[in-house]
Amino acid sequence: MIRIGMVTIDTRDARKLAAWWAERLGGEITTDMDGWFCVVSLPGSETALGFQKIDDPTPGKNRLHLDLSREPGDDRERLVAEWIAAGATHLGRRGEEGFLWDTFADPDGNEFCIDDPEG
Repeated sequence: MIRIGMVTIDTRDARKLAAWWAERLGGEITTDMDGWFCVVSLPGSETALGFQKIDDPTPGKNRLHLDLSREPGDDRERLVAEWIAAGATHLGRRGEEGFLWDTFADPDGNEFCIDDPEG
């Protein structure tokens, strides 16, 4: 049986981006290979996030992105403001009634989404 063990993101600064994501998702950096590769373990998840230092990340829109879920009842406006204050860029609210999400970019420009379970 094959399962997803880790999703790895290319970056110019693996430690910095790993720390950012660990803080935002309540995870911890469990592996730091001299700053060229870091692993963030996430609470309640068997899938980790990897951050790989490379000299020249691929430019443009990423072809793979994280879809994060928020709890029903969490205040959407507060959540958006918190992610922006932490360094994310809010790229907009998308979708249609019954299937809405907010799209962001992390400090390195990698896009990710947070769903709106009440949308």
